[in-house]
Amino acid sequence: MAFSNSLTRRDVLRSAALLAVPAAAMPRPLLISIFSKHLQFVKDDELATTARDMGFEGIDLTVRPGGHVLPATVETDLPKLVEIIRKRGMEVQMVTTDISAVDASSEKVLRTLAKLGIRYYRFGGLKYTDALPPQEQIAALKPRIQKLAELNQKLGLCGMYHTHSGPGQLGNAFWDLHMLFDGMPKDAIGTNYDIGHATIEGGAGGWITSTRMNLAGGMKGLAVKDFVWKNGPKGWEAKWTPLGEGMVKFPQFLAMVAKSNFSGPVQVHCEYPLGGADKGATTLTMDRTAVLAAMRKDLMQLRTWMAEVKLR
Repeated sequence: MAFSNSLTRRDVLRSAALLAVPAAAMPRPLLISIFSKHLQFVKDDELATTARDMGFEGIDLTVRPGGHVLPATVETDLPKLVEIIRKRGMEVQMVTTDISAVDASSEKVLRTLAKLGIRYYRFGGLKYTDALPPQEQIAALKPRIQKLAELNQKLGLCGMYHTHSGPGQLGNAFWDLHMLFDGMPKDAIGTNYDIGHATIEGGAGGWITSTRMNLAGGMKGLAVKDFVWKNGPKGWEAKWTPLGEGMVKFPQFLAMVAKSNFSGPVQVHCEYPLGGADKGATTLTMDRTAVLAAMRKDLMQLRTWMAEVKLR
């Protein structure tokens, strides 16, 4: 292939401008990971090659009971699995844990992440009770989460609270997380913003406000899934769907993300019926090829949307 040696004045100026920008200021491409809950039926090297062959650039590893790595053996098992994944040319930008406080087990997990250079982890699982008003429960939780944020900052980590929908879920209103995290180091704690759950909680437009609030500095990670409302024996319920077949306004949402300085991990969640893969099963009840094809289709759809708003 022949290349031209001629350069226009515009080419020279553009190159000079790029060289003048510090490396830290250059935009980092957003990598798309698969949530490893949906690949619990494969392990170790097969986990890495399966995710890579579908086209994913990273894996959000489950480090929790029943996950790909157990908290009790994190110091030995996580380094081995991360090494395998990185050797296959992929990233481990984050892991998903069941951490909700600082204790011996969580410290062991977090210190292992720091040693491996994995900055982000997902935590959460906090719920309200009916005993006290939400404001009082948030105030009571604050010292516990403050301690977690301080440990994160010490280790160079960022804890991301995963936002869910539904009764009793702390974070389903989003303003409550703003209250909870207020005054804590913003580089050490924030949200793993789930736009599917956000749309369930605020479908008419509340999701726009919560997105704006999170993009103002709280959104550290982005979880992607889609849904529709269906009326059944239990009344109206949200049912997960493949990307593009539900009610989430992805083009509008991703355009908002593109205008921000978001640079965290992006994860695809396949929660719709998928032979058990949707629920983290270790054995599938449908053809494996069809399961992987559905995941790849979700990935391709997300990439298309991201490219349209120049997030890729």
